[in-house]
Amino acid sequence: MTQIHEQIKQELTDIEIRFDAPLKDYTYTKVGGPADYLAFPKNKAELIRLVVFANEYNIPWIVLGNASNLIVRDGGIRGFVILFDRLDNITVNGYTIEAEAGASLIETTKVALYHSLTGFEFACGIPGSVGGAVFMNAGAYGGEIAHVLVSAQILTRDGQIKTLETEDLRFGYRSSFIQDSGAIVISAKFALSPGDYHLIQQEMNRLNYLRALKQPLEYPSCGSVFKRPHGYFAGQLIMEAGLKGYRIGGVEVSQKHAGFMINVDQGTAQDYENLIAAVIEKVRLHSGVTLEPEVRIIGEALE
Repeated sequence: MTQIHEQIKQELTDIEIRFDAPLKDYTYTKVGGPADYLAFPKNKAELIRLVVFANEYNIPWIVLGNASNLIVRDGGIRGFVILFDRLDNITVNGYTIEAEAGASLIETTKVALYHSLTGFEFACGIPGSVGGAVFMNAGAYGGEIAHVLVSAQILTRDGQIKTLETEDLRFGYRSSFIQDSGAIVISAKFALSPGDYHLIQQEMNRLNYLRALKQPLEYPSCGSVFKRPHGYFAGQLIMEAGLKGYRIGGVEVSQKHAGFMINVDQGTAQDYENLIAAVIEKVRLHSGVTLEPEVRIIGEALE
């Protein structure tokens, strides 16, 4: 391990890398063990260098974007964990917005508003990064990324940059080709339409009001935990099973919206996993419906 540390310091000296960094300091859930090497590339060139280095030395690597909609286990993640906080540039060309993967999705919708571009209002309150939104085909209030995406630039596992059109990404409900390919999104282009600034702002205000009214935004969480079962709503099934406020360790089912699990008292990733498993089983027994997690669970459990 010491030898690898020295190689990293010598070959990646100008890239910000933190050793044994606790990931709970960076995740929306406020849980997660340490990353061996937590990297913050400032541009595509640094990102490619990281990936090529990791591959050359057979070090595993993973990109967390800005670490929303996921749970990192308490044992942490081996190898490189790459955060995209510095890859956050957003540009506008006519009716097209191009955003780097680390750009906040919410900030990207604000840029659309500033330029009086409509079509992105549905995403105005979705936490997370542009890269994660493309990865998950994020959506809300009847809209989803697949409706506005033109193309995405990706980095393959072997360090090659490619551009994929929307049809190549094979979007589904909270799914995309990216999830199966092992590639990562490094930027995305969105096609919007000219609109009225005040009407766009009014719609964004309305959707943000609804979100604040219904969702427990005041607590750390991983967002919506479960996919919507066909013909049902996950939150309603959980509520009907009497599970609002149900708690394991420091994590509980939100009283405000049963589709969310919140970290109320120094919860752990294991608390989240145990609560998810318990809710799935209790809902299955109550309604016969088996919920499927939407949230990603990654990393290693504590030994």
